[in-house]
Amino acid sequence: MNGGFGCNSALTTGYGPPTATGIRPAGDCACRWQNVVIVVSEEARTVARAPCSEQRLEQWEQWLGTAGATVPYGLLAAATLLAGLMGGWSWRAWLITLGLALLTAGWMLWFVTLHPAWVERRRLMALYYTGLVVLIGMLMTRSPWFGLFAFTGYLHAWQLLHGGWRLLGVTATALLATTWPTGGLPRADLPAIATYLVIVAVTVALVILFSLVGEVTAAQSQQRQQMIDELAEANRRLEEALRENATLQARLLAQARAAGVLDERQRLAGEIHDTLAQGLAGIITQLEAAEHAAHHPEQWRRHLHNARALARSSLTEARRSVEALRPAPLERDPLPEALATLAREWSRDAGVAVQVTITGAPQPLLPEIEATLFRVAQEALTNIGRHARATRAGLTLSYMGDVAVLDVRDDGIGFDAARMGDNATKSGEHGVGLHGMAQRLRRVAGSLTIESAPGGGTAISASVPAIGAGERRGTQ
Repeated sequence: MNGGFGCNSALTTGYGPPTATGIRPAGDCACRWQNVVIVVSEEARTVARAPCSEQRLEQWEQWLGTAGATVPYGLLAAATLLAGLMGGWSWRAWLITLGLALLTAGWMLWFVTLHPAWVERRRLMALYYTGLVVLIGMLMTRSPWFGLFAFTGYLHAWQLLHGGWRLLGVTATALLATTWPTGGLPRADLPAIATYLVIVAVTVALVILFSLVGEVTAAQSQQRQQMIDELAEANRRLEEALRENATLQARLLAQARAAGVLDERQRLAGEIHDTLAQGLAGIITQLEAAEHAAHHPEQWRRHLHNARALARSSLTEARRSVEALRPAPLERDPLPEALATLAREWSRDAGVAVQVTITGAPQPLLPEIEATLFRVAQEALTNIGRHARATRAGLTLSYMGDVAVLDVRDDGIGFDAARMGDNATKSGEHGVGLHGMAQRLRRVAGSLTIESAPGGGTAISASVPAIGAGERRGTQ
């Protein structure tokens, strides 16, 4: 029954380790049951103390059950032996008394010991108890020593009868146990009758009191057993849940690891496209321009210088991308100034005029968000230089309260945006850049909108949440 239930130092009291609400109050009890710590309050001390010695209680219950079944026979045998030794009977009187004792033992054996299920049959038990009281009375007429056996009447009245029949049975037994040991009924005077009735009333009251105490103890024992069974079931379910959670956690870790690998691959792909690919494309453009200016030494040197600067810049950005660092311009300047510098350098290399506009009140955003906007602007300008054949471009950064919007537009040849679906963005040089911009924005809960038509130029709009640089630290 104990089921692995035990206590650290039997039952510990006093201040214990912190609980969900603070320090465990003094007087609380803590028991450990199969690696599950159960903390109970002072009011539940009686219930908490029981599981700690449940095995001992079970042994006592088994012993009491055995004693309750054998004590009546033992009392009957002891009373019969004392009556025979102390009575001075003839053999005939001794045999009559022994026969009554054997009849009483057989009566109990048949109705109670051999047929325990008959206890639920109330009328049959009433018949049994009536016969038992009659037999006790007959035995007590043979010898006062059978008053010892009269205790069985109290025991069986409370165990086998129900409701008011219990009180009636206890009273009948008390009358028998009081009458014969005192030499019969009291004299016909008030003091003797009052004394007799007081003795009977006190006896009945004591029997009922101790019987009720026994019932309460049995009920508490049953509740303790029920609690132990419930704890055992709860522990079994907890172990099953822990096993399921361990399996689920392993799956989640594997999925998270796979998602992390995929996200890192996508990040590196985007960084390579935004740094190495764009840098190499710029270098090629400058080298091609240098070839055309072979007969103009000054222009030739300027194009070589630009190609060398692009190579160094691309190398630096590639190293920063591998280390997951912010773009170098954002390390030196705020986002608006970094965008202005980017547009100015791109305009110088591409030969396209760019107008930069900042609206709203600039504010520092999360580094991830600022890096995303910078990379989107960088990619958009690169696409203009390589595909748009534009003569003018515009870049607008708008701070609009809870969102920040970056708009990049040009007056180039444009393209059919309706045909630029997911399949199109994944094929072709132009589509890769747009697809990469959309992926970057999705990582920071942003969105990308593209408007373009053949011959009508192109406008892209990148919208991101305007989360301040200090807000995340403040919420942690």
